[in-house]
Amino acid sequence: MTQPAELAPRDPSGPLDVVVTGLPSDAHTWNLVFMQLLLEDLGHHVVNLGPCIAQDEIVESCCKYQPDLLVVSSVNGHGFHDAEHLVRALRARWELAGLPAVVGGKLGVRGAEGQDGNRRRLLTAGFDAVFHDEQGLAPFEAFVTALAADRTPPVPTGSREGAAQ
Repeated sequence: MTQPAELAPRDPSGPLDVVVTGLPSDAHTWNLVFMQLLLEDLGHHVVNLGPCIAQDEIVESCCKYQPDLLVVSSVNGHGFHDAEHLVRALRARWELAGLPAVVGGKLGVRGAEGQDGNRRRLLTAGFDAVFHDEQGLAPFEAFVTALAADRTPPVPTGSREGAAQ
């Protein structure tokens, strides 16, 4: 039986800690390196799990690293089913239920007609955003920027009320 991960204290004012991963059916690496470099250029810390990563390993890595964001990238056109199973497994873990998770790339082989249905299913399954390759990087960058800006700094300990005047 897997032991729950210890939740590490987070620094909400710093850069995001991001896990980037491929899916079990996708052996491509260039997209993962590209996403890592993009996120690092945006000032965030990245753990790149690499290609062909088993679903259980991705889930356990997220428990271990407790990232602020999971980025799943697939470019082989067959990532839809793996991604759907992965996000359901993530959401089944209490410690990962609130983890922002996005998926992007070439997720299907049916072209534009299949994208909307795939997008809806992946969002319903638990992804926070789905980015198709035709969209370019701007929507992804906007999502990451908004996520980083949304984090609120910790509440200071102690009260200033009643302080010496």
